[in-house]
Amino acid sequence: MTLALAALPPVAAGVAAAIHARAADASWSAETFGGLLRQPGVFGLLALTGEAPQGFILCRIVTDEAEVLTLAVLPEARRRGIARALMSAAMAQAKAGGAARLLLEVSVRNNAALALYRSVGFGEVGRRKGYYAESGGEGPADALVMATDLGLR
Repeated sequence: MTLALAALPPVAAGVAAAIHARAADASWSAETFGGLLRQPGVFGLLALTGEAPQGFILCRIVTDEAEVLTLAVLPEARRRGIARALMSAAMAQAKAGGAARLLLEVSVRNNAALALYRSVGFGEVGRRKGYYAESGGEGPADALVMATDLGLR
């Protein structure tokens, strides 16, 4: 089945929340997604196979920088290039919106996400000690702050 990307409007906040609940340790509510999607500079992209949502990305552009707020793909849809397609499209949209750099935060324990981000040009620019709450008895995890240049400078 072919993957399609579409804008994620505020009315689809419930779809984003449902995907996030299945894909992330700490999920956000539909109200949170709706509120974010109504803010200036915030955009989301939804990945679909047919009409079935598979994942999404939510970003915010502020002046000449953009930030990935969250990226989520359903567990059964992973390892099919969906996150890479979402990230590539978000990078293009952020650049078109005037962002010269895209930033994100990721747990040092999220090896799959780290591999993806590094493969599309992100590098570590900072670390937040103990940023993510304890999970699975391992204790809090550091967050890596990563960035990539979008080529506008």
